[in-house]
Amino acid sequence: MKVAQSGQGADEIFAGYGYHQPFAGLPRAAAVDLLEREFFDRGHDDLAEVLQPEYRCHHDRSRELVRRHLRAPGAETALDAVLRLDTHLLLPDDPVKRVDNMSMAYGLEVRVPFLDQDLVALAATCPPELKAARGGKGVLKDLARSVLPARLIDRPKGYFPVPALRQLEGPLLDLVADALYSPVAKSRGLFQHEYVDQLLREPNEHRTPVGYNKLWQLGLLELWLQTHDIG
Repeated sequence: MKVAQSGQGADEIFAGYGYHQPFAGLPRAAAVDLLEREFFDRGHDDLAEVLQPEYRCHHDRSRELVRRHLRAPGAETALDAVLRLDTHLLLPDDPVKRVDNMSMAYGLEVRVPFLDQDLVALAATCPPELKAARGGKGVLKDLARSVLPARLIDRPKGYFPVPALRQLEGPLLDLVADALYSPVAKSRGLFQHEYVDQLLREPNEHRTPVGYNKLWQLGLLELWLQTHDIG
């Protein structure tokens, strides 16, 4: 196989994620606060216990970025503003880049028809209540019923599980501990020592608001810094 088709982008332009549904019918002015509650993995104040003082921002940069995008002209509803943010910020450097990197590493061309610019523009004009219907992607599901079995369309949404996101043990736990306690990590001084100690004592007890393992996130960041020789 030299070419494959992917459904990449359908969730972002047709409101397919669980955090999209609460925005349907919400006043646009309330979108920033709701997105922070539904989507942010860590609040700005939470980083004070994670980072050494010299690495902290005085202002909440993440919230400022979200506020600027959600309040920019062009999207008339809260849901449309969130979907525009997903399309402009989330898609290019996360799902799309990840699929492109992995497929091209094996010489496979992946096409993403849902990200055709005309389709994206059309989806942006679709009433938000039609996109958010039936648990998300309502208008797309209705269209698909003429060509696909209902058991496929209405099946529970799946995801690509990475066990370490939930549970750290064995060699992966050792890898994370070695990285966080390495001389280069200690000399960089990015993380609060007491915080790292606490996470390693209880490797599977501390979760982000969306249920991810905080130790894995810390360890993954440290491994990335070391891989790219960032002191």
